[in-house]
Amino acid sequence: MSYWLFKTEPDAFGIEDLQNRPDQTEPWDGVRNYQARNFLRDDVKVGDKVFIYHSSCKDVGIAGVAEVVKAGYPDATQFDPESDYYDPKSTTASPRWFRVDVKFVEKFPQVLSLKTIKAQADITEIGLVKKGGRLSIMPVQSQEWSRLYQLATKGVR
Repeated sequence: MSYWLFKTEPDAFGIEDLQNRPDQTEPWDGVRNYQARNFLRDDVKVGDKVFIYHSSCKDVGIAGVAEVVKAGYPDATQFDPESDYYDPKSTTASPRWFRVDVKFVEKFPQVLSLKTIKAQADITEIGLVKKGGRLSIMPVQSQEWSRLYQLATKGVR
């Protein structure tokens, strides 16, 4: 099993939205960065755990956990001219963009803030704390996942 962090803007789609979906499951679509796309297409697998990270909001940070329930497959929004994520250069024979399906696992008592994450001396590898490493999909090392999960479930802000 691998660990990931998926960023989202909660006014568009947040942890509560995932929790309220039928079967608490949703495709994670709209990713339009090639490195993040490669993670979704090649590396994110069924059973992997995902931190849901709220960005561009009042309470920026890790809001909860999801689990990958369907591995990478073509993102249908790239083929829809009405979608904000439409890509006219993408074809069904050669899709450019991929998504995975995630299922709600838990919402934390409070969002674990970016400030708190950055203040942890033992958190050095996650892209959130590295200059230029702020992708919308990023791997999390198992020891860092454990430490962040411990802080988040204790309600640390």
